[in-house]
Amino acid sequence: MLIFLDLETTGLEDIDKICAVGIIAVDDAKMIVKYDLVNEAKKISSKASSVNHITNEMLKQKPKLKDSDAYKFLEEHNHEDSIIVAHNAKFGIKMLELGGFIWHGKAIDTLRTTKHLIPECEYFSLQFLRYELKLYRDESRETALFENNILERKALHDALITKLLYKYLLEIEPQNRLLELSEKKVLMQKFGFGKYADKHIEEISMYDRAYLEWMLCNIAELDEDLRYTIEYYLD
Repeated sequence: MLIFLDLETTGLEDIDKICAVGIIAVDDAKMIVKYDLVNEAKKISSKASSVNHITNEMLKQKPKLKDSDAYKFLEEHNHEDSIIVAHNAKFGIKMLELGGFIWHGKAIDTLRTTKHLIPECEYFSLQFLRYELKLYRDESRETALFENNILERKALHDALITKLLYKYLLEIEPQNRLLELSEKKVLMQKFGFGKYADKHIEEISMYDRAYLEWMLCNIAELDEDLRYTIEYYLD
């Protein structure tokens, strides 16, 4: 079974919790959809609300993560034959672990695999790829399968875009290769933020090594692939 998963959280700090789960599961020709708002007793920051459009008032009467239908569905299909497909799968699986759920299946990370297979993309956020790769062209056909307005449920809509991105990547490499690339670190080309945004990292390593060394020493939550790239060029 393929489980296209997206989570919304109360923020991006270690103390933050899941507040929404969107699942589109595909088993042969059968499709199963799950969407839950969950209340893990952690207030949503205004910054997070500005992205996921979920407010604290919306969560007041919602169940805990472990009591949600989405969590029970993941538990039921938590075995080695199931594959979670998510954009930044490592983050999603980590957040599930913090919520008490340990995933025993496989995982395909559409963020990392896109970086490997389409390195010429300017950015790699899910919404950017939605337009850059014209995934939106297939959305209307897909959304017709849903009973309610999927656009109002961001986690579910993002799970759908992840499903479309996965289909796009399958035209480049087969599933087993996507699984391999999901575990392989990416040698990135450019910075996507900061004073050197859109600049080649290899070039920066030649004229401002101190800046890269500072990043390694001072940014604890540095993206795994970016850390790998900086260390590669500094060596």
